[in-house]
Amino acid sequence: MRAADRLDFAWKAITAYPLRCGLTLLAMAVATCSVILLNGLGDSARRYVVDQFTELGTQLLIVLPGRNETRGGPPPLLGETPRDLTLDDALALLRSPVIDQVAPIIVGQAPVQYRNRIRDTDIIGTTSSFLTLRHLDMAQGRFLPKGDPHRGQSVVVLGLTLKRELFATHRALGKWLRIGNRRFRVIGLLKTSGQAFGEKLDEIAIIPVASAQSLFDTPALFRIVAQARSRADLSKVRDDIETILQSRHEGEKDVTILTSDAILSAFDKILHSLTLAVAGIAAISLVVAGILIMNVMLIAVTQRQPEIGLLMALGASTTEVLKIFLTEALLLSLTGAALGVLPAFLIMAALDHSWPQVSLRIVPWSIPAALGVSITTGVVFGLLPALKAAKVDPVTTLHSR
Repeated sequence: MRAADRLDFAWKAITAYPLRCGLTLLAMAVATCSVILLNGLGDSARRYVVDQFTELGTQLLIVLPGRNETRGGPPPLLGETPRDLTLDDALALLRSPVIDQVAPIIVGQAPVQYRNRIRDTDIIGTTSSFLTLRHLDMAQGRFLPKGDPHRGQSVVVLGLTLKRELFATHRALGKWLRIGNRRFRVIGLLKTSGQAFGEKLDEIAIIPVASAQSLFDTPALFRIVAQARSRADLSKVRDDIETILQSRHEGEKDVTILTSDAILSAFDKILHSLTLAVAGIAAISLVVAGILIMNVMLIAVTQRQPEIGLLMALGASTTEVLKIFLTEALLLSLTGAALGVLPAFLIMAALDHSWPQVSLRIVPWSIPAALGVSITTGVVFGLLPALKAAKVDPVTTLHSR
């Protein structure tokens, strides 16, 4: 039997039972669609995180109070540390010739009130360097003024969401509002941005670092962000930061220094592993669909024994019968897989339309990978029914008929 005849014979045998064929194709299509979608979502999430970190710049170093060895784990985000970082610590880092800019960071929460409108929101205390280090843009007005960081002016920069909640459609620039128990004048509005230190920049208020120290009654900094003059200087900057702070902290190395590219690399590896793990879980659905194909084919072999006996009586060899049933299993798996590709593209396009900021897209290699797994599934799970069909005794089946 020629290959074309074998394909035609197999397809007619499959479509002779439309309901059974349709359910099998549906199972394989759903499984294939799941594999392609989950690969795409995982890879898109990884690219989104990588892009967000890249936007921050690859020449940044983040100084955290406390060392890993202090608690046997990562440095604490909040709570006690061996020694607080101070504003003077941050300014001392500017003595290094390879450090371009430094931004001390204080993070807290306080009620922000304008007339009868009040919102509990996150407050960031920093300096004018934060604007360039974080690659922010102003929608209106100006950012925090330059000058002595120890002298905190009563000025504030608002995120656009916070501005709308407090001022609605009215002008905010030049207005006075209250943060905690202090009054601040609005001097600028940030353009819509992403996040900083886990906070949405659209929903925060930024004030001078000295004003934040007074507002929250603490001299301690949350973080210090330093920018190297070039990527080549990162190791030298790390060494200078350790040396300067060690000399200020009585000879103790009690800080942790993270580079943005190290954080990026760690996130990239974690998300890549998660993508593969999720794709592996989705691939199990292809195995389940393969088991369904095997069950369908075993039933078909039982029902079609007289047909198989007739084929063998007319001269078809056991190898030919084996090829016919393997062809049927492959047709089921490949057709089902092909039917799952288009819905995957349509669903991903709909998700991308709903969340355009993430830029969701199908991973090109996931399609041939899903089809390859489908072919393997068809061969593996179609082999047992094919072998059973090839062992049919034509004399017995025809005699009983």
